[in-house]
Amino acid sequence: MKKIMALLGCMMWVGACAPTASQDDTQTLVVAHKSEMESLDPVFSYDGVTHGMLINVYDTLLKFKGSQLTELEPGLSLQVPTKQNGLISADGRTYTFPIRSGVKFHNGETLTPEDVRYSLLRFLLSDVAGGPSSLLLEPILGVSSTRNDKGEIVVDYKEAAEAIRVEGNNVVITLKRPFAPFLFILARWGYVMNKDWAVSLGAWDGTEETWKQFNNFSKEQTPLFQVSNGTGPFKIERWDIAGKNVVLVANEDYFAGAPKIKTIFMRTVDEPSTMRLLLEAGDADIAEISPKFVEQLKNNPAITLYDNLPRLRTDPVIFFTLNLNMQANPDVGSGKLDGEGIPADFFNDKDLRKGFEYAFDYEAFLKESLEGRGEMAIGPAPKGLVPQDKEFKRYTFDLEKAKEHFQKAWGGKVWEKGFKFTLTYNTSGEMRQIASEILKRNVESLNPKFKIDLRGVTWPAFLEKTAKRQMPMWARGWVADFADAHNFYFPFAHSQGRYALSQGYKNPQADQLIEQAVAETNQQKRNQIYKQLHNLIHEDAMQIYTVHPTGLWAVRSNVKGFTDNPVYMGIYYYPIYKEGK
Repeated sequence: MKKIMALLGCMMWVGACAPTASQDDTQTLVVAHKSEMESLDPVFSYDGVTHGMLINVYDTLLKFKGSQLTELEPGLSLQVPTKQNGLISADGRTYTFPIRSGVKFHNGETLTPEDVRYSLLRFLLSDVAGGPSSLLLEPILGVSSTRNDKGEIVVDYKEAAEAIRVEGNNVVITLKRPFAPFLFILARWGYVMNKDWAVSLGAWDGTEETWKQFNNFSKEQTPLFQVSNGTGPFKIERWDIAGKNVVLVANEDYFAGAPKIKTIFMRTVDEPSTMRLLLEAGDADIAEISPKFVEQLKNNPAITLYDNLPRLRTDPVIFFTLNLNMQANPDVGSGKLDGEGIPADFFNDKDLRKGFEYAFDYEAFLKESLEGRGEMAIGPAPKGLVPQDKEFKRYTFDLEKAKEHFQKAWGGKVWEKGFKFTLTYNTSGEMRQIASEILKRNVESLNPKFKIDLRGVTWPAFLEKTAKRQMPMWARGWVADFADAHNFYFPFAHSQGRYALSQGYKNPQADQLIEQAVAETNQQKRNQIYKQLHNLIHEDAMQIYTVHPTGLWAVRSNVKGFTDNPVYMGIYYYPIYKEGK
């Protein structure tokens, strides 16, 4: 091992040290990344790092072409359905997928259409709390959950079973209504596993009689927590949970041809400086480095930087909570509009919210905090998903306008009496903290009676406070699950969306426009609907959108075929190969 590894300690892989990346080893890849895996069961985990790995293990019916966000190519389906080839019905609701024959699972069994059907139904009906099942539930069954607010199951199994069916060698899916981004969702989240294998381990047996027993199970209950069996280009050989490491090995029987890389060591590295040292020493081939190291690495001929990569991300966003939960709430001060606190309905005043919108310095945050890596946000979705012309309204940094709105808020009482409350961010969210500090500084500069406390809390505490609606203002972000504007506007602006629901925001007109846009298959008409929607929620001023950050990967220069696609939330390793010295 190299000297740097001796200093940092051996990578532990279930009792053995991982080999370091060597410049003449063209079949081994070492990847250093942030965060760690949650569960190998696709229906449970919803984090980027896990699903960024699972795309290499489980194939889907369709694949994204290279770095393209909306251009698809066949995967386990022999064709990409279109109306022109007859695989999408005239009404836009029924999709037919002819299944590729001769494909082998990692355990050697042959893929069948029933495996595809089972995998999609299991993903749909497991619906674990906080999991990704809603991504298929919404287009296929027209609901975001299988359960109501009381936790009672409300979907009909027969409806799901009829919506996803096998007809000969085809899998046929009928949607509740036309759903424009359906194929993009299926290409990203429609993992296919071996049914017989899953059932033999104790997973759902695929019958109506037992499915409710497997609805909303815990991480500890899934028999697929630490095992996998897909048809993808790589197999999971080991997952060392304690050591935060994963070993992938090539699937030599992959239907598109065996990968050139034979072994991949994925290592979670928490310390940014350690990640840089591993890369520079050649002990990592690919690293998810911090932007602060770009200047130190950009002139290193042994390293190639992939900088300012597009991301489907809006982060940070600062949210207002309507009708706060005041019970045992330390974030609201006195609980009154008396200069020492705020009442429960404090942010129900639109002028107050607009005052905060104009008080944020958007340009300074992008240039100074992110060193220009990204673009200023004017709404939930990046402009690549919705063409944004001059008719799209936006807020700019304008302290005079901020002052005008603060003076109008609550009939002048806010300006007269002032306020005091806490703005919360998660402790690992450095950019969210900086954005909160900028807003605090600018708002407090307008009136000495305006007082904002800042508090960083752990991620579990942050989620708990969000669920209880105890945070008057809070900073968070969003990374899209698929490349479509719906995946931004729904969570931010629909009354059943993740963030709007947490805020207590409900605008029936916004709901109607969101439903209209996702069902519209003409892209030009969709863009016009989103423009109308954008300007509507701009007037409501429920969220402060700051930036759309870009991504950064650093790669040893002998690594070739690296292609970044933000939809994957990670790296698709199949095209990658290494040259010798």
